[in-house]
Amino acid sequence: MAEPSPDKVFPVSWDQFHRDTRALTWRLHEAGPFEAIVCITRGGLVPAAIVARELNVRLIETICIASYHDYKNQGEITVMKGVAPEITSLRAQGKGILIIDDLVDTGKTARVVRELLPSAHFATVYAKPMGRPLVDTFITEVSQDTWIYFPWDTALSYAPPIRAGGD
Repeated sequence: MAEPSPDKVFPVSWDQFHRDTRALTWRLHEAGPFEAIVCITRGGLVPAAIVARELNVRLIETICIASYHDYKNQGEITVMKGVAPEITSLRAQGKGILIIDDLVDTGKTARVVRELLPSAHFATVYAKPMGRPLVDTFITEVSQDTWIYFPWDTALSYAPPIRAGGD
């Protein structure tokens, strides 16, 4: 993925992320009930905690996948930890599994998880066009060339005015 241009960045504050995740939860409430959440680490950890609280889901599992190996460039997908058999067996029992991630970008990670849990409901807070068809529920769509700066990736600092230089 290319270096983001200054006009194609989307910084998200903690407050905004919490509001967007709660909005996602309202939509998921109508799609449930869900017996378990599978969150895609690391980005899915924070929204999964919020969704789990709001939907009162206590069975939470992680699938650990690495695709961004040097922060901004997506590489080969590596599944570092799969989903526990106790969770995948719920599928056979007809129970609802909810997959949570912060963002679906190119869809590479989503395809891997979809193969493991094909009947699960897949939800992300944000979606880009290439990955959008792989998720069932999301809140905000951004362009493919937009880089989202999540609150856990940033620090508070001075930002110069958009129109600097007194023009």
